[in-house]
Amino acid sequence: MRLSENQLSQFGKVVVLMGGESAEREISLESGKAVHAALLKAGVDAHVIDYQKDSFHELINSSFDRVFLALHGRGGEDGTIQRELEAVGLPYTGSDALSSARAMDKIKSKSIWRDAGLPTPNAIEIDQKSNWEYVAEQIGLPAMIKPVREGSSFGAAKVYQVENLFSAWTNASQFDERVMAESWIEGDEYTAPILDNKVLPFIKLETKNEFYDYDAKYNDDNTQYICPCGLDEVSELTLGKTSIEACKLLGVSGWSRVDLMVDSNNQEWLIEVNTIPGMTSHSLVPMAAEKAGMSFEELVLKILATSFS
Repeated sequence: MRLSENQLSQFGKVVVLMGGESAEREISLESGKAVHAALLKAGVDAHVIDYQKDSFHELINSSFDRVFLALHGRGGEDGTIQRELEAVGLPYTGSDALSSARAMDKIKSKSIWRDAGLPTPNAIEIDQKSNWEYVAEQIGLPAMIKPVREGSSFGAAKVYQVENLFSAWTNASQFDERVMAESWIEGDEYTAPILDNKVLPFIKLETKNEFYDYDAKYNDDNTQYICPCGLDEVSELTLGKTSIEACKLLGVSGWSRVDLMVDSNNQEWLIEVNTIPGMTSHSLVPMAAEKAGMSFEELVLKILATSFS
């Protein structure tokens, strides 16, 4: 779809920030390039910056009217760039700085959800001095060990035995000095893409790997993305309400993706909220949008419009 001159003038000069310096850099570059191409196709005056620590001066000195954030991971999704943009009054897509920081911190997110009575697996923060017997007692085994503030399953591992907890912590701590142990949930994995406070079609994720890890997300052509997801209407409605409430409690706005599990007892479990989901060829939000009858270009423009809110 190509925008009218009036619509184009409303968006003005747009920059897509991508790349960054997090572990998710390569994925962010893919997302940013896809978004940029879609904006150009729609007629938007769109530009790109491979964002590094010294890129902010380039950003504010180039007379951009708004920013499309395609930065994944720390530095881009944790409130850092959002705070900088807010300080200079430059509109951007997605959640504000405080909400982004809350969502990126999985321990903080879980605490907020738990206090509100929403279901999320038990978790504790761990470090080099943790009593691993105590961790196993509190969390149970198997357990999921992962960085507190990282995405794309970087540093995540499923651990079956107490003696392997330390090595899993060591691996995860390469990606974040803060690491968590989370109770393992056996069940089906779903994701709920959300746009303008509305849930797009759910996607069920199936992988032959132990869990939906980095390889399953980006490399394995055998990973199954099932949409419609197979849930009955009542279950999908219930999960949708939980997903919206999870975002509301964190203050997340604009667009996001909520990851959930449903166990064999039909108990739902909130895992995490992503405030800048991937926009690559393997990504889930574009997949759900397509099922809802929305082209990639339409999706990108709707996300860009969140910079007005």
